[in-house]
Amino acid sequence: MEDVEKLMRRPSLILGALLGGLTGLPLVAILFLGEQFADLPFVPFDLFDWLARVLPGDVVTLGIDTVVQTISVLNLGPTDTTAKLIEQFMGIGVMLGGGALLGAGIAWALRRIEGPGWRVGAVGGLVAFLLVGVVELDLGVASGPGLALPWLAFLIVGWGALLGNLLDAQAPPPVTDEARADRRAALVKIAGGSAAVALGAWGLGRLLGTGQGATGAGQPLTDLATPVETPLPPGSPAPSSPVAPLPQAMATATMRDRVEPAPGTRLELTPNEDFYRIDINTRPVVIDGASWVLEVDGLFENPRPLTLLDLRAYPAVTQAITLSCISNRVGGDLIGTSYWTGVRLRDVLKDLGLRPEAEALFVEGADGFYESVAMEDLMDPRTLLVYGMNGETLPVRNGFPLRIYIPNRYGMKQPKWITRIEAIDREGPGYWVERGWSTEARPHVVSVTDTVAKDHVVDGKVPVGGIAWAGDRGIQKVELQVDDGEWEEAILRTPPLSSLTWVQWRYDWPVVPGRHTFRVRATDGTGALQIEEKRDVRPDGATGYHSVTVVI
Repeated sequence: MEDVEKLMRRPSLILGALLGGLTGLPLVAILFLGEQFADLPFVPFDLFDWLARVLPGDVVTLGIDTVVQTISVLNLGPTDTTAKLIEQFMGIGVMLGGGALLGAGIAWALRRIEGPGWRVGAVGGLVAFLLVGVVELDLGVASGPGLALPWLAFLIVGWGALLGNLLDAQAPPPVTDEARADRRAALVKIAGGSAAVALGAWGLGRLLGTGQGATGAGQPLTDLATPVETPLPPGSPAPSSPVAPLPQAMATATMRDRVEPAPGTRLELTPNEDFYRIDINTRPVVIDGASWVLEVDGLFENPRPLTLLDLRAYPAVTQAITLSCISNRVGGDLIGTSYWTGVRLRDVLKDLGLRPEAEALFVEGADGFYESVAMEDLMDPRTLLVYGMNGETLPVRNGFPLRIYIPNRYGMKQPKWITRIEAIDREGPGYWVERGWSTEARPHVVSVTDTVAKDHVVDGKVPVGGIAWAGDRGIQKVELQVDDGEWEEAILRTPPLSSLTWVQWRYDWPVVPGRHTFRVRATDGTGALQIEEKRDVRPDGATGYHSVTVVI
């Protein structure tokens, strides 16, 4: 009877989970302040990033598909930024869920172990810290285990002790209406206090936090030591978007006389701030360009670390490039075009003395991403180590200080935030390849209708327009079908910025009032027609004709 009475006076598992989740909010806020002011680990995002690495590829892909589908169906905004925001909320949710498990575990222990609640809670916090520590060490803690791990131990063990103490205080079951009211009031105060601390710390961190800066990111290219010439290909126009101008832009009569795009067609050149960002972390990696070096290992005669100044000493090349994510759905927004500046990879490899037995280059990024580049691509003069984008150094979100560009491949084969390259004598691994995605990642022919400009009818015709792209194969023809009518050829806005970019197209359709569906298809430079069959993005990229329905 005495044992039953003791058990009844111990906290419930539900109460433990509730308090664990509530007190997790201020802990998240304190971790955020630690990251902002001292570059200490932010556990919620680290847990999410770690789970994305260790879960099976099918599970990760299902999660990606679910998020993208939700964004599309609910029209929540740009796919990349909205998806990252959802991932960040999910990371915080994982942390709060872990807090609920910790609280329930401490409550369970208190029902079976005699002793002060804070001591039992501290033991639970220690177990939680060990689990978090394994995750942080596996990822590589930002400030090194000497500072980061003691900080996390202090917070998480202290969190457990606080939970144990709170559960002890809330343990006796209410026997009167007054006792019940006191208990509810205490829980409300805990919830309100947790929320207030979380919001206050978040606001303070946003207001005063500095974090580690990415020195050199987003600067004009000529500000990075000795200026180098970055001429555009002959016939290239001046950038038509609000970015820093590139030197020696040439607007020839041919370029000036091109057909005007239909109103509402996406820009021919994507501004840096609008270029899509897809990577394996909840947030982009921030690297100090002043101290960054590219490690060089493997089958080289003269391997040596390379700085940004070393790379800029090579002849610079600027190419207009369209890049697409392999996860881009038909008509999606995970695609963009920009001028990228860098050095030919084969020039660097030659200077480093690439040995004859080398078969591939293994490339690693600071975010944990990796890929292997085949010899065919290594020797392609269009393959670049990129440090500039639209006349500026790479933005942080797009890979500062260095990324790679490989022609005729989806973005999944092209690491950003590169820190290491290694010449190897075999076909090497790839992050997404190991998770069930394409080994080749060759872009399909894609065409998209961006606009049916029904508010710009001229002479009884409505301008319809969009873009078409086929990797490095160019676009030979774009055709438009209205409802079930004949396929009619559109006008291409030629020449495109380069053979590596999309081409804008336009078709002036004679207006017929009513509800109409517009379908588009393209033929690439080799004569291959776009694939009509609808296929999902995994493993080789989405296929199918894009269509839009409009009431005119």
